[in-house]
Amino acid sequence: MPAPRSSRAEGVPASRLIVVCGLPATGKTTVASALVQELGAAFVRIDTIEHAIVEWSPLEQPLGPVGYAVGYALAAEQLKLGLDVVVECVNPLIVTRDAWARVGTQASAQLLEVELVCSDQHEHRHRAESRTVDIAGLVLPTWRQIMEREYEPWSRPHLIIDTASRTAPDCVALISRQLTPER
Repeated sequence: MPAPRSSRAEGVPASRLIVVCGLPATGKTTVASALVQELGAAFVRIDTIEHAIVEWSPLEQPLGPVGYAVGYALAAEQLKLGLDVVVECVNPLIVTRDAWARVGTQASAQLLEVELVCSDQHEHRHRAESRTVDIAGLVLPTWRQIMEREYEPWSRPHLIIDTASRTAPDCVALISRQLTPER
């Protein structure tokens, strides 16, 4: 685990919060996992949180804000320790996006919001229908559920990356160029 960054220059955020979001099957987990490895960052994955809640409690999907609330708290704690945090989630609503921004602001962290899209609908559908589950017992959404999912338009600037023709390393490089350098 990387050491906390308490020796950053004045005016440079103590840590960085990178929120990788978008519809299911756009490559979020692949890109976010590669970014975590590149940065040596903490990883907060909402699917993991929500699945654990369902497995260990009487709650069922859809959980509403519960998984995100846990994610906000975990990310805030890691940022306070001076760690960079990569969050991976759908982040479909303005209220969830604003909450991540508050987490970053309260920790005086640099916030980078990244929306992954797949502009090639045939490729997106292929990914949705052919991907494998990497969390035991997690039920992935169907293509129809992905297309019918509530997903509000963005109301502020953010980094948009089309994964239809980009590899995960390409996406990580694009994201990394947007970040304030360490120290």
